Amino acid sequence: MELSACGEKMARMSDLRKIMDDISVHIKDKDENEYCNLSIGNPAAIPLVVDMWHRVMGEVLSSDFKTASCQYGLSRGHSLLLDSIKNYFNMKFNWSIDVNNIVVGPGCQMLAFAAVSLFSGPSKNGLKKIVLPLVPEYTGYQSLPTQENCIIGIEPKIVLLGDRSFTYEIDIPALRAEKNIGLIMISNPMNPSGRYATSQELSEIITFAEERDIPIFIDNAYGSPFPKVVSGKSELIWHSNVINSFSASKAGMPGERIGFLIGNSKYINIITSFMANTVLHAPQLLQVALSRVIDSGELDCMSGTVINPYYKEKYNFTHELLHTLLPVEVPWRIFDSDGGMFCWIWINDKNFDGLYFYQKLKEKNIFIMPGQFFFINEPEVSEHGRQCFRISLSAHHGVIAKGIETIALTLTEMYQKE
Repeated sequence: MELSACGEKMARMSDLRKIMDDISVHIKDKDENEYCNLSIGNPAAIPLVVDMWHRVMGEVLSSDFKTASCQYGLSRGHSLLLDSIKNYFNMKFNWSIDVNNIVVGPGCQMLAFAAVSLFSGPSKNGLKKIVLPLVPEYTGYQSLPTQENCIIGIEPKIVLLGDRSFTYEIDIPALRAEKNIGLIMISNPMNPSGRYATSQELSEIITFAEERDIPIFIDNAYGSPFPKVVSGKSELIWHSNVINSFSASKAGMPGERIGFLIGNSKYINIITSFMANTVLHAPQLLQVALSRVIDSGELDCMSGTVINPYYKEKYNFTHELLHTLLPVEVPWRIFDSDGGMFCWIWINDKNFDGLYFYQKLKEKNIFIMPGQFFFINEPEVSEHGRQCFRISLSAHHGVIAKGIETIALTLTEMYQKE
């Protein structure tokens, strides 16, 4: 069998997915009490959120099944959801959008793939590249281009805070030095760090994009207005160069794949055509359900009073445990964020390797996510990228506590041998 160049690229499994498969094989046939999985990016099944979606999906299934599921729909999205999105954002943020500024898709990963396919790759002016203004960044972006060597990550400026914390700053001059950019992509707040880009950073990125006539894809999957997984504040941006991405996944519906974009109609219309030419349209029953919880205000309420406090408490619990248990002789630092689904940890030691640490923990049935996969591998991952790892906060307190205890013990063992 001979694959095309695109086929060769897209048939390969990403390093992150290899890790996930490795974990799946390792825990197969094991009782859930035998292992501790802190690697997953799956949002927690919060009971009140689950109940909301279960009830609304039941109502929609009863009243809208025939009209939503038994016929094809518009590629831009179901009219009910388009109107709900338009009305919500115009009222809440004083925007002036209409349905031509919106497209709904079967998950934001697919919508991001459409944007990457449309704005990057071979062109009459050479290879147009995707630029991530700051890595570490969501690993799913790396698998989107159908071309090799089509994505660039800008290494962060590292800022030390006190004895045990750190943060990042976007290296704007390094971003400006890049040529042949087709698309800028950034999650805000960011996965894995939980960092919001500052207003100044966003302003400078937008100015740069205006100068080059480049679209900016801003992924709001963890932030405002829903699901508010991260507590910090960052204003949503309406700008002619910005494509805003929103998802129902972190608001409790990751398995049903519904997301939408809002942006300049010149971008949104061609992404709508991409949807029509590939997936036809997003699942319509789910669109009606999302429309209902937006219109009723339930999604807003659930985000502010249930989802945000849930993760804030998990984040505070985990940070306190890390600061209490991690060995003082190890040069660890925890990323200073406003919360989120993850903790991002840096072992500031040139000999530390996150992938090796993953293997050591796997021997004890504890699973984390090595940090190197959140950086770009071309030509090789930076030293800082190899020294980081991510732990998920979606598990129960007991699982998190067990995992952190084993992480601390394993670090102690590693450094006592030196």
